[in-house]
Amino acid sequence: MEAFTLNVPPAVGLTDEQFYQLCVANEEWRLELTAEGELIIMPPTGGESGIRNADLTTDLNLWNRETKLGKVFDSSTEFRLPNGAYRSPDASWVILERWEALTPEQRRRFPPLCPDFVIELRSESDSLAKLRSKMREYQDNGTRLGWLIDPLTPLVEIYRGFTDVETLNFSIDKPPMLSGEDVLPGFVLNLTAILNT
Repeated sequence: MEAFTLNVPPAVGLTDEQFYQLCVANEEWRLELTAEGELIIMPPTGGESGIRNADLTTDLNLWNRETKLGKVFDSSTEFRLPNGAYRSPDASWVILERWEALTPEQRRRFPPLCPDFVIELRSESDSLAKLRSKMREYQDNGTRLGWLIDPLTPLVEIYRGFTDVETLNFSIDKPPMLSGEDVLPGFVLNLTAILNT
């Protein structure tokens, strides 16, 4: 099943509270809202994507438990970006100081910030063009490092601050190792384990 998009006209709009309640009332769906007012309704992931997402989050969380530098979030976490969009990366990380600067209420709901690091993993129902647009949105809203991992093509796109995107094409039997660079010091993601489920 593919994601579909509904347009929410500016005259109708959704307040932060209304969008939150809409998500709570429809918890079986992943909902995102773009800055332009498009409500994106995404079905649950399939088995292979679910395994890959779990592996990504696990690897990131194991690194973070050792370093204690921030907080790791899975794909069910919705962030309210500075541009007004609500987005849920497949895996993400926020530096501890930024997380601790939020109020308890902001932490319980949709954190009003853009993660420092994001991963989007393309599944069979995802449009590569839409994922690229989403990655640019993260980049424009302050993400310091982002990885778009596409096992279908296969390729990885690396988004850093306000620089050009770096594309790594590879064969599925020899995927690259990805470095967390200075954003996630010491973190290295072995894509072989992730992609060969």
